Amino acid sequence: MKKEYDYIIVGLGLAGISFCEQLRANNKTFVVFDDSSQKSSVVAGGLYNPVVLKRFTAVWESDTQLDIALKHYNNLEKLLKVTLDYKIPVYRKFASVEEQNNWFLASDKPKLDKYLSSKIISNNNKAIKADFGFGEVQHTGRIDVNKLIKSYKTFLDYHNALKEESFNYDALKVKKDYLSYKNSIGKHIVFSEGFGVTKNPFFKNLPLSPTKGELLTIYAPELKIDFVLKGPVFLIPIGNDLYIVGATYELYDLTHNTTQKAKTKLLEGLKSMISCPFEIINQVAGIRPTVKDRRPLVGQHKDYKNMYLLNGLGTRGVMIGPYVAKQLYELIHKDIPLEKDISLSRLN
Repeated sequence: MKKEYDYIIVGLGLAGISFCEQLRANNKTFVVFDDSSQKSSVVAGGLYNPVVLKRFTAVWESDTQLDIALKHYNNLEKLLKVTLDYKIPVYRKFASVEEQNNWFLASDKPKLDKYLSSKIISNNNKAIKADFGFGEVQHTGRIDVNKLIKSYKTFLDYHNALKEESFNYDALKVKKDYLSYKNSIGKHIVFSEGFGVTKNPFFKNLPLSPTKGELLTIYAPELKIDFVLKGPVFLIPIGNDLYIVGATYELYDLTHNTTQKAKTKLLEGLKSMISCPFEIINQVAGIRPTVKDRRPLVGQHKDYKNMYLLNGLGTRGVMIGPYVAKQLYELIHKDIPLEKDISLSRLN
């Protein structure tokens, strides 16, 4: 006998979890299909940072995104009984006096003044190469994305709401008022598959410009930093003298295989920032579902009114995911139009 749900969800990364939480908060029933094939969320450094540190500009809708995201992760911590949100400042390493001056100018701007400290921090750590000191970004932190996904899967599994299997698009039957898939019937279906959407026959020709990202985990007992260090690469402390080093941006090799090329590039950046010994513990790769205009892809299928897409979170999924999931839910249940910036309608 088929089981009926309000929603069938395909994909359980940052986007999928964000939407599931909208459903849970509104007492909607759902089942999730996920085969763990998409590693974008799993290899995410998990950093939330409202400032583009290359150009000293505010992230799009940063205040609203941050507000929604922090409440979302706080709720998840209570639900899953785990710590996910680690508050930690970001120190931007300066390469010159000119960069220091640019920082001072940026820290006076209305959208940036609450995030960028106007004080230059001197370097007193012998393991770090930073003759020109650092600028501090405030209201930043790291979400433990691996722990989140693992814990959320356990939670869904306990409630019989998770099917750990690949989704067979051919088996989906779309009717006017419902969808049927194997032993499940749903009023709506949401695809939140990340890069996996490239195999989805219902959403073709999306303006995806996927990038492969690789990260290293290193062990550096002499480094002793309690902040995220941003130079040519990000260096993120995760406890026990372990650090994430990331990330690369590769446009052409879109496999999930780790590469020597990325390792060399990351080590080059790392060695320009630190002078202490370290050991490489791990290297991982994943494909980010980035979009050409750097905005998410959210909305209703043009022909099937009970089918939706939640994708294209790119490199800032930790912040963007909860923000766009809320908008999609409000589109479906409150008829509130999506922001033009994220809506699929902008592609027409």
